[in-house]
Amino acid sequence: MSAAVDRAAFAELQATAGADFAAELVQTFAEEGPKLLVELHAALAAGSADRFRRAAHSLKSNGHTFGAPRLAELAHALEIGGLPADAAPVQALAAEFAATLPALRALADADGASGAARG
Repeated sequence: MSAAVDRAAFAELQATAGADFAAELVQTFAEEGPKLLVELHAALAAGSADRFRRAAHSLKSNGHTFGAPRLAELAHALEIGGLPADAAPVQALAAEFAATLPALRALADADGASGAARG
């Protein structure tokens, strides 16, 4: 399992929201995360600090929700740092997203499989 996701934090989300809803949130993140990364690149190219900050904020919030501290940290740095000089920080965030998503899916699927075994 990747260290991209804190298992305890994800388990807390599942306990609070329910495992099925947490799995739905992961699926939504899988669909919306790439769109937010595209928005970061587009906002950077357009010089739109406000659009850039909003997209980074959304990714930061998702990172916190799912217990993905590195993702949240990178997104937070983009949120508060203004427009970067180049796309390198956005690419680093995209790489972290790519590492985080499979870890989230594995945790969501593991609980779904154990829930099906219990049911």
